[in-house]
Amino acid sequence: MLKTKKHIITIAMTLIAIIVINLISSKLYQRFDLTKDKRYTLSDAALQTIDGVDSPLVIDVFLEGDFPSEFRRLRNETQQLLEEFSVNNSNVKFDFINPLADEATRNQNLQQLSQRGLQPFQISIKNNGKTTQEVIIPWALASYNEQTVIIPLIKNKIGATDQELVNSSIQNLEYAFAEGFKKLVNPKQKKIAVLRGNGQLSDVYVADFLKKLGEHYYLAPFTLDSVASNPQRTLQDISNYDLIISAKPSIPFSEEEKYVLDQFTMRGGKSLWLTESIVMDRDSLNNSSGTAVAIMKDLNLNDFFFKYGVRINPVIVNDLYSAPIPLAIGEGNNAQFQPVQWSYSPLAASNPNHPITTNLDPVKFDFASQIDTLKNGIDKTLLLRSSQLTKLEGVPREISLDVVTQEPDPESYKEPNQTLAVLLEGEFTSVYDKRVKPFKISDDVTKSAPTKMIVIADGDVIKNEVIRNQPQELGFEFLTKRKFGNKEFLENAVNYLLNDDGLINIRTKEVKLAFLDFQKIENQKSKWQIINIALPLVILGLFGIVFNYFRRKRYTK
Repeated sequence: MLKTKKHIITIAMTLIAIIVINLISSKLYQRFDLTKDKRYTLSDAALQTIDGVDSPLVIDVFLEGDFPSEFRRLRNETQQLLEEFSVNNSNVKFDFINPLADEATRNQNLQQLSQRGLQPFQISIKNNGKTTQEVIIPWALASYNEQTVIIPLIKNKIGATDQELVNSSIQNLEYAFAEGFKKLVNPKQKKIAVLRGNGQLSDVYVADFLKKLGEHYYLAPFTLDSVASNPQRTLQDISNYDLIISAKPSIPFSEEEKYVLDQFTMRGGKSLWLTESIVMDRDSLNNSSGTAVAIMKDLNLNDFFFKYGVRINPVIVNDLYSAPIPLAIGEGNNAQFQPVQWSYSPLAASNPNHPITTNLDPVKFDFASQIDTLKNGIDKTLLLRSSQLTKLEGVPREISLDVVTQEPDPESYKEPNQTLAVLLEGEFTSVYDKRVKPFKISDDVTKSAPTKMIVIADGDVIKNEVIRNQPQELGFEFLTKRKFGNKEFLENAVNYLLNDDGLINIRTKEVKLAFLDFQKIENQKSKWQIINIALPLVILGLFGIVFNYFRRKRYTK
């Protein structure tokens, strides 16, 4: 009787404990990220993008279907990431949709998605030595308060294997969704002035980058023409902007214009300068002789930059680690475009220790100048540099396409790691401090508030290709089918200058994925089949023989 009573008490206590644990677990909920790189832990910047979401934010993901293992992994990583967003804000809802599941509506769905900008992506599937082509839709649509944005799930890399493509895409997922949510939830605030009037690149050559900036910031063209008639008003107008961008100016700046830009900096304004000290473009070589002369370019900015702590030298950076250019090889109808290495297009190495350039693809330059940094009170960070195999060429100099037919001498490349882009941060001293001012203003400032400036020694870094009057993606070369890190670098630069560091930190988050080596699998297929199938059977058989042996021995005694 006593034992029965104890059993009843034990059972009752167990039931009560289970009920209490369930009640506590229903109130308290915690997820643990045990991955080494904290892949499933959202950064603070990503969480901030959904802090203000107070009504349903609905995400439709079209990456659904029967995929190879790599793309199934991308699909699963996308789901896990969205689950994290949903856990942190219950208004984030998501669903996976397969628009290709129904053969009757497949073509119609593909057409509708393409019209909305969700272009299908073809993948190759290898099965038993045969390769087939399949279509996937690696896109998502996020909708919030009657607004919708497109979110890409694949970060395309020309020439990358499926594993490399998926790896870079998974690493980019958090940034892709955070950027999309920011467009929907956070209204634009910062203003950017794109300088005009000093021979800067025309709109069509900077269209792709400005389109990208326009998703997050207000943009407006700004000319300094009115400085001659009303300098005070010009200064007031430009002071309404947070950042100015000058993309490859070719007409010298007047002292009045420089004074306005200087005072803009003194008032805490940020600047992105893409300029050089030589006149030379690849288009200049498109003539019968294939030659052109590079000469010095004087924009009347030497004292301007010198005071801030940098000097753009009138030299050409010649680098053996460079991008190819397409040249017609052969004669007449037999001529074909082939990529040949072009040492005047350096592929700049990035600074791995700064958020602007961490995890960045090489940035392509064309006829870049070289930057020296000077000692003053400004902090200077070298962002981009040439390779070890670099030399500097003075101007004037004749440049010829014939150089591609000559074998370069590595021994002559003895000026390594030339600076091509530099970040300046601190309290700037006015260029016109203790100098005669070009005009009088009521509130001249000689020492700036803490501010930032980036100087890039080549205006072509921001220049996109134009084909049939249509701007192409910045950093992508149509003929060579290569993609460079120009666009990402400039996006990071603008975000950093405007103290919008959150997106940069998300972009630079590194996710390391382990993939199977399919070549090794193919070579060692039989070995592992024997180990995983035959060996367990052999071990089981031996165990049976030994067991029966000892069993018989025991009962025969």
